[in-house]
Amino acid sequence: MDSVTQVLLGASVGVAVMGRRTALWKSALWGGIAGLLPDLDVLIDHGDPILNMIRHRAESHALLLLTLFAFPMAWLVSRVHRQPQLYARWWWAIMLALVTHPLLDLMTIYGTQVFQPFTDEAYGLGSIFIVDPVYSLPLLVGVIAALRVKNPDRALRINAWALTFSTAYLAWSALAQATVTQHARESLRAQGLPTQQLMVTPTPFNSVLWRVVAMDGEQFHEGYYAFMDGDRAVRFVAHARGGALAAENAQHPQLQRLSRFTDGFFKIQSDNGRLVVTDLRMGQEPAYVFAFDIGPALVAGQTHEPAQQQARRMDVGVGLKWLGQRLLGRDVPPPGAATGSD
Repeated sequence: MDSVTQVLLGASVGVAVMGRRTALWKSALWGGIAGLLPDLDVLIDHGDPILNMIRHRAESHALLLLTLFAFPMAWLVSRVHRQPQLYARWWWAIMLALVTHPLLDLMTIYGTQVFQPFTDEAYGLGSIFIVDPVYSLPLLVGVIAALRVKNPDRALRINAWALTFSTAYLAWSALAQATVTQHARESLRAQGLPTQQLMVTPTPFNSVLWRVVAMDGEQFHEGYYAFMDGDRAVRFVAHARGGALAAENAQHPQLQRLSRFTDGFFKIQSDNGRLVVTDLRMGQEPAYVFAFDIGPALVAGQTHEPAQQQARRMDVGVGLKWLGQRLLGRDVPPPGAATGSD
């Protein structure tokens, strides 16, 4: 999730765990700091944009390492506030604020390496968009209450209700994803399209309009389903994937990294003899957050050059207009549908 939401979650958790044992602003402050800390790995430059993407949400998001880090951080906080008797409670507050960060990130599609250092496998459910106000705003209300409401008991109740609502919303998003996935599979089967490699993720800022991507050799099929669509089948548009080109360059180390990190949800094309690989998970055709020029096809003995990141952004006004119409169940084609090929 976005860093602002992670700060709010950490602050809300800190307040809930510490309760009236310390001033609410103290628990909100240190919970918010703990909620932010894992994302500071974005400041590390690994010398290559692909490595920067893959190494984000790695060791700094590992559940074991964060749990261990909570021990010295809780010791520091309890000493700063001269509350050594509250060390154990501070440890619980800070540990939970730290580990809920990667647990929340697991709900997005990006990929989080929560089991480092034992494995670098990245996991992502993809049931919530990286920015979702329905999840974040209740947390904001709870934290504001903790800082501004004079009655501590009332402030704690508001914060608890806010945290409960946001957590319930995560459960709703997972249930919604499962429902849409089933409907998408039925639509694919009815149209004679493959269902083995399927991705279902929410569109920006909501959990009622979903993007569906099905991989199919040389093509991938993209479609959208809103709950306002009812029983209407998902309408898919086919786009070139570059499967043959990917097979020809299967030994390219940069392509191997991206293929593993994206679980195969990528497309590749040749642009003036240079290979351009696009992560299909974040964005929509033809605008994606992560696309990389990985250089020419490798020949024997040649070393690969550093990748160059590219990004094709969608016109915000056009995108929001389409999003608003599609949320209401209107079967309007997405902005990039004209680029599809059947």
